[in-house]
Amino acid sequence: MAVRQQAMGISERTRKILWGRSGNRCAICRVELVVDAAGPDAASVVGDECHITSPRPGGPRHDPSVLVPDDIENLILLCRVHHKMVDDQVETYTAALLRELKANHEGWVSEQLEDEPSPAPIRVTRIKGNEPPYLLRLRSGTDVASIVEGARAHSFSNDELTSQAEVDLVARFADQVEFFGDFSAEMDAGQRVHLLHDLTTLVGELDEHGFWVFGAREVQRIEGGFGPPSPWIVVTLRVLRSTNPAIVQLRLDGTGGSSDQSAPAV
Repeated sequence: MAVRQQAMGISERTRKILWGRSGNRCAICRVELVVDAAGPDAASVVGDECHITSPRPGGPRHDPSVLVPDDIENLILLCRVHHKMVDDQVETYTAALLRELKANHEGWVSEQLEDEPSPAPIRVTRIKGNEPPYLLRLRSGTDVASIVEGARAHSFSNDELTSQAEVDLVARFADQVEFFGDFSAEMDAGQRVHLLHDLTTLVGELDEHGFWVFGAREVQRIEGGFGPPSPWIVVTLRVLRSTNPAIVQLRLDGTGGSSDQSAPAV
């Protein structure tokens, strides 16, 4: 089985640098971006890792000369209110102004932390009981989106491919899934409809070529740095031949009246 493991857009290393340099605060209002857990509820992340120049044509401040849109220099950490504001008011919040705001904020954070102890090392850990025991078959773009949206990282794998046509098809699906995971939060309603349709079409093409898509999401925990622990969503996706003996029928209710295909999660 061929395996491709990758971060979704912004790498984990870049993400750590951005949050570390920003001190867990919005670069405009400096509000804290991780809300502490309350009672039985987990901590909540209320900040966004925002592109200064959008990688999407037609997106806020799009600049085709920016060849690596997910580079640390093209990212700024904002609360969700100011993320929407700067993307709605692009004439006021130009790329040059956002870079200046980013530099000023990171300088302020550095000054505040000069006499502070070093933060704890950042690590991602699994939460007992959250590991998915199996992967469910995904039959549409909506199914895929429900697994991928909001994820921080993913593991993508596929059965061995035997022709260039199969390679091209699986690669197109993987790229489309990655694109959706990276930019779904920035899409308007129409763009989302088009992309979900494209994903459904690709799932159908895979089915025609004898491949089924399986997936599951797992909530892990990221710890360390300056803030409290927060959720870290990891997605597992597999493209398997429909004849793969690992695929089994899974009962979804206790009556035997409903079942679906599943595959082991490991």
